[in-house]
Formats: sequence, C-alpha cells, structure tokens
Amino acid sequence: MKLTIGSVQFGLPYGISNVAGQVSLCEVEKILNLARKYNVDMIDTAIAYGDSESVLGLIGVNDFKVITKLPVLPDDSADFTGWVEKHIEESLVRLNKSSIHGLLVHHAESLEGSDGEKLGFALDKIKCSGLVEKVGVSIYQPSVLDKIMKNAAIDIVQAPFNVVDTSIISSGWLDKLDKAGVEVHVRSIFMQGLLLMDRNSIPDKFNRWSVLWDQWHEKLNTYDLDALTECISFVNSFSKVDRMVVGIESAVQLQQVLDAIDLRTNPIDWTQMTCNDDMLINPSNWSQL
Repeated sequence: MKLTIGSVQFGLPYGISNVAGQVSLCEVEKILNLARKYNVDMIDTAIAYGDSESVLGLIGVNDFKVITKLPVLPDDSADFTGWVEKHIEESLVRLNKSSIHGLLVHHAESLEGSDGEKLGFALDKIKCSGLVEKVGVSIYQPSVLDKIMKNAAIDIVQAPFNVVDTSIISSGWLDKLDKAGVEVHVRSIFMQGLLLMDRNSIPDKFNRWSVLWDQWHEKLNTYDLDALTECISFVNSFSKVDRMVVGIESAVQLQQVLDAIDLRTNPIDWTQMTCNDDMLINPSNWSQL
C-alpha cells in the first residue's frame, strides 16, 4: 500500500488543525495494530520529532519499515561520517531496531556545496554498513534538487504535494526522479489539515488566499465531495508517487484515511487551486503570517 504512517504527532503536538495534542502511548499502539491489519508497512519519523522514536521503540516496530531523519548539520562539523553514525546508532537504540529502511537528510541545504559532498559520502558509508537500506532527503522546494542531487546517491526524495502545491510536477522533478529510479514520498497532502477545515474555521492569517479556500469549498459542495477523500484521491491519481506520508493522530482517523483510499472518485480538475506563493505552500513560513 502507498500509505505511510507519519509519526510526528507521536512525539509532538504538531499541525495547525491538531487540537488533541501529542498522541498517547495507548493510542499509538491502537494505530499501529490497525496499520498491521491493513498491511500498512512503513512509518516515517525523525530525530526532531520529540519522543516519536522512543515511543515507537517502546511499542515495537520490528515488523515495519522505518524511515527517520537526521537533525540540522552543525556549522562546525568536521567528521561527517562520525556525526551520521552517532545519530543513526542513537536512533536505532531508541527505535529498538538493529537497522532501518531509510535515513533522510531533514534539511536539504545540508547537502549543498562542499559540505554536502562530504555528507553525501557519509550517507553512502552508512548505507554500505547495512544499518540503513536507503538514504534520501526531505525537501520543501524541488528547485533545491538541482544543487544537491550531484552530491549524494539519493534513493528517496520526500516532498510536499497537494492540490495547492504541485511544484514537484511543474518543476519536472517528478518525471526526472521516476526515470532515475528514485522513490518519491509525498507529505502535506492535507496541508497540515488546512484543506480539511470548514471554510469558517480557517485561521484569519490565511485570508490573503481566500479565493483559494472559496474555490475549494464551493467545488466540494457543488459535487458533494469529502475533503479528505478528495485530497487522497488527487495524490493517488499520480502513479509516479511511490508513498503518501499521512500524519496520524488516532486509530479512528487512520480508519478514515484507509476508507478514503478505497473510495476512488472520478478525477476532478483542481488546476485553479495551484499556488506558487512560498508563504502559503511552505508551512515553515506560517509563523510569519
């Protein structure tokens, strides 16, 4: 199955629409048991996701493919290989695993320039050690790939993709990565829940894009569409997308996502929703609104 469990909420109260806070240990266990039932076999986490790795390790995830991400590369780094090895070994202890499926660079700029070459070499070494099966990078904008792909032998690229942010397609990188045999894992398919909110619940700071929200909700209402199902169907319609990372806050929510995946709707043209404004499509900028 394309679905990957996003676990940031297991370690942090994350997401603009998250009102429940960090997911309890008991609820995480319910989520993972339900995932097993439906053959969802991959979990996405990161060292920066609070207690997420430790929570997963405590419950036990040896039957899942786990992908984690490195923290920010220190400015004074000299021993890149040692730095990567230290972090992956600490992650393996927290996860209670002897190896993991994937290791991503969480901050793509770390792979730029001469330091990027050194980090790329360190990733290759950790992959050869057998501790990690695949290495990759998490990005916000596809344009950064022009600078970093030559510095590392990338197996996985994780990028945002939704009805508003289609830059992975318009940039040409979805096709390029497919031809290069690089897996594309997409995240933010609900824009941190923004696309799932009622029209009147969208925070005022997003009012400058009111036309988008009006178009989205008008079309959902006109065609009697469910927002969650439509977001998933949109992403699922692209065969070159290998994985869909969805942050999960409860077993009930996971069941809703799983049900929506099975509800294949007729393709809807969402071209009018496309936006290139980095203040909107990059959630790291939302605190400035």
